Amino acid sequence: MDQIREAILSGDRTVETYAGIEVPESYRAATVHKDEVEMFAGLPTREKDPRRSLHVEQVPVPELAPGEALVAVMASAINYNTVWTSIFEPVPTFGFLERYGRTSEYAKRHDLPYHVVGSDLAGVILRVGPGVTKWTPGTEVVAHCLSVELEDAAGHDDTMMDPQQRIWGFETNFGGLAEIAVVKANQLMPKPAHLTWEEAASPGLVNSTAYRQLISRNGAHMKLGDRVLIWGASGGLGSYATQMALAGGATPICVVSSPEKAAICRAMGAELIIDRSAEGYAFWNEDGTAQNPKEWQRLGKRIRELTGGHDVDIVFEHPGRETFGASVYVARKGGTIVTCASTSGYMHEYDNRYLWMNLKRIVSSHFANYREAWEANELIDRGLIHPTLSKTYPLEEVGQAALDVHRNAHQGKVGVLTLAPEAGLGVTDTAKRARFVGAINRFRDA
Repeated sequence: MDQIREAILSGDRTVETYAGIEVPESYRAATVHKDEVEMFAGLPTREKDPRRSLHVEQVPVPELAPGEALVAVMASAINYNTVWTSIFEPVPTFGFLERYGRTSEYAKRHDLPYHVVGSDLAGVILRVGPGVTKWTPGTEVVAHCLSVELEDAAGHDDTMMDPQQRIWGFETNFGGLAEIAVVKANQLMPKPAHLTWEEAASPGLVNSTAYRQLISRNGAHMKLGDRVLIWGASGGLGSYATQMALAGGATPICVVSSPEKAAICRAMGAELIIDRSAEGYAFWNEDGTAQNPKEWQRLGKRIRELTGGHDVDIVFEHPGRETFGASVYVARKGGTIVTCASTSGYMHEYDNRYLWMNLKRIVSSHFANYREAWEANELIDRGLIHPTLSKTYPLEEVGQAALDVHRNAHQGKVGVLTLAPEAGLGVTDTAKRARFVGAINRFRDA
């Protein structure tokens, strides 16, 4: 691994250099173990600690299949799916790996007693498998997390509809929180040259998810002038939705939980902000068995105060159970509630009268297809959307990084250095960076 790191740090990107480097037999990776899936049995979700379940250890380098690439990972990032994997909720991910392993001889590689996690990366291609022609060793890349077989007709209009669609590093093995990762070639995208490794790694999953959910015709299909309520507007997903709303000529109404998070939204350019903690919204009673419609009404009134009497066209919904009833209520007549993730719980409850009688739509959204992910990455590359990286940990502290996200003790995205020896490396276009450096650093140490 030292030889690979040295080659990358030297700036040499010739095919010959990387072809001449021997791929090691093993690499360091963040894993969870199959024999530990019951370690948190009986504990409340919040008390489950990723520092206990995430291991940093040496694992064998897998065989490369046709259509795949082996990437030396300089940096990765934490997403909620890594938190879910690490606390074995809602189910242990080994069931995903077992089912995938039954589909083909190459898929058998994924069914292991350990799971290498992580659904983001920035790094350099080391090897490509048979049939890969677009990408070559030595190319700087980022990866989106859609792993798809594309053997079924259903996947050729929208790859998210493919019956063999999976999220890499969550429903497959060999993820990005490691020194080496295995991805399909159609997951690869160019690394933005003005970003460091850790900055480039951080947008992948959440930026693409927000793009499909808010912008794409497969999601809310936001247009110029729309009013968009964004839950968790300074968080890993919401911070990209906020930027996209502003860049697309919409008006975000940002819901946050502290003055510090409100300040970050203002720094992004948002003006209409609701601090739900300060205003004391309680959409559920104390024992969580019933919702309080009067609180939905109070939120709706507050939104109209901010917008000059208007309800929102779109609700960007991802907390799930805690907020969904309110989200359905506050959308305008004919409006759209677009939902993914459900980080506060999957069992949503809402009053259907406010949906049915007011002709509202609930639209589901899940990650993004390759074209959507590519377009979202281009927004980053063009400086229209910026990374929201707030803190970066070394791989040895991946458990703490995941705990930060689990406990919501973070802003934006939390990065993890894998092969990169320190933060701040990897920028090759300093002039371009200088144009955007203030926006790139908005979330730093927040």
